[in-house]
Amino acid sequence: MNKYKNSYFSYFLMFNFYYFSWAVFAALISVYLMGKGFTATEVSFVISASFVSSMATQPLIGMASDKFGAKKVNIILFILAAIGGVFFVFANNFITILIGYSFVLLILNGTNPMIEKAATASPFSYGKIRIWGTIGYATGSQAAGLIYDYISPSAVFVTFIITILLATIGILGTDPKKEPKRTKENEDQNVLKILFTNRKYVYYLIIHGLFAGLVSMANTYIPTMFTSRGLSASTASIILSLAVICELPIVFFSGKFMDRFSSKSLMITAIAVTLLQYLSYSVSLPLVLQIITTFMAKHTMGMLFIMVNLKVVNTLIAPEHQITALAFVATVTNLMSIVFQSMGGAFIDTLGYQSLFLIASAIMACALIMTLFYKIPSGNDLKLFSGK
Repeated sequence: MNKYKNSYFSYFLMFNFYYFSWAVFAALISVYLMGKGFTATEVSFVISASFVSSMATQPLIGMASDKFGAKKVNIILFILAAIGGVFFVFANNFITILIGYSFVLLILNGTNPMIEKAATASPFSYGKIRIWGTIGYATGSQAAGLIYDYISPSAVFVTFIITILLATIGILGTDPKKEPKRTKENEDQNVLKILFTNRKYVYYLIIHGLFAGLVSMANTYIPTMFTSRGLSASTASIILSLAVICELPIVFFSGKFMDRFSSKSLMITAIAVTLLQYLSYSVSLPLVLQIITTFMAKHTMGMLFIMVNLKVVNTLIAPEHQITALAFVATVTNLMSIVFQSMGGAFIDTLGYQSLFLIASAIMACALIMTLFYKIPSGNDLKLFSGK
């Protein structure tokens, strides 16, 4: 048992099966519900409700983690997620499905900041741990389809119950090295006042919200943009799968560059490359060039910004409030995702894909300008990603 405690295997279990569970549970939800006879409008309402429930609870989960410890909170929530999975398997009417899906998703969304931060608090470099999250999500997405087609639709969610419990076993074995000590003074502090009087943090929330909201919107409509240009759904799916694989090197080698470059320069890189990606969609470029920009930017820059987020929060926020700060970043991301998703559908229906991505490029350019004027400490001395 001593060999298991804080071992690489414990972090592998936690990251691989957490992201595997998330993919299994969410990847085919629309197919599953429509197969049970629900309308597209009802499916959309279920998914939207999960965003709202996550927004409402993420700050509370973050504050509980800072107060009681992320490990304890994660274990309790993962067990509750497994119970929610059991409930969802037997849910058949609209109300019970709505409650079950929202409950599980608010836990998966709410625990995500803690899971991401755990990769920087392990005895290993960030990339060697976080890479299992990428692999887990990719294999979970594939497994969901195979289980759905060759076993049964409900077996997908039984798989979720098993894998989220495996992730819980992984958490039990971890022993993060950077959990701050909780004192009476820390507990008495008004965390909301501390965070939202921090102008650099609030400024960052705006930049992150613009970037992450646009990325969420784009990820929804890029597949249909490709099919509108004549690609088959299966070909578009292959392109998007390869784009996920392009994320692996930037994760694995994060320890080589994330601690060396400033947060500002990394933010500028992620936003600028994503801006070029959207500009390529907004003009009549050859399809092959649009595919190349998708490989270059879609997942690689999104992953870079996830890592930058950890670095910025570690630079700006005291350790005892960082999980709460990350939770508010995630809340703003969900809020902006809802806003941009709604706008995206309306623009496509009235103006088309090129106009949508031209507008997205303009908003992303605003985020880039804001970042150029952002005065933030470099944070190069944090050594979050090298495992030191």
